[in-house]
Amino acid sequence: MTKARTRREDRPVIILDAAERLIRRSGTRTLTIDAVAAEASLSKGGVLHHVASKDALITALAERKLQSIKDDIAQHEADQAPGPSALPLAMIAHAKTSYCDEDGFPRALLLATADNPEACAGFNEFLRQHLARLEEIPGVASEAAVITFATLGLMISR
Repeated sequence: MTKARTRREDRPVIILDAAERLIRRSGTRTLTIDAVAAEASLSKGGVLHHVASKDALITALAERKLQSIKDDIAQHEADQAPGPSALPLAMIAHAKTSYCDEDGFPRALLLATADNPEACAGFNEFLRQHLARLEEIPGVASEAAVITFATLGLMISR
């Protein structure tokens, strides 16, 4: 693959896209800075200019995936009838559309973050916030939380 000239401001996205393609194709075993550079048609130094290490790359991938999850759940919630069931239904709809037909990227990314707990900090906070929102639902708070997170867990572990 030849090194393509890219605009500097586009490189972070190009790097993350390349890393995601590698993970989708081969899991995390091939995720190295050298492999990402080759996949992105950039020099190793060009990649390292934007991500300082493999851990930083995994953290950036996790943050990008989290933003995608947040956006998707917000859209599903907006599509629901207003009321206490909107969030649990949105989370289940997100899990159904995002993980049932998924090509393995979320699970591979989850494995990649196992040795890098900082990469999961944003996701953990996101879950805490949503669990708090689910606990505010009168009468079914704990059931809504259990069903939502059990569904998510089953789909991820599939």
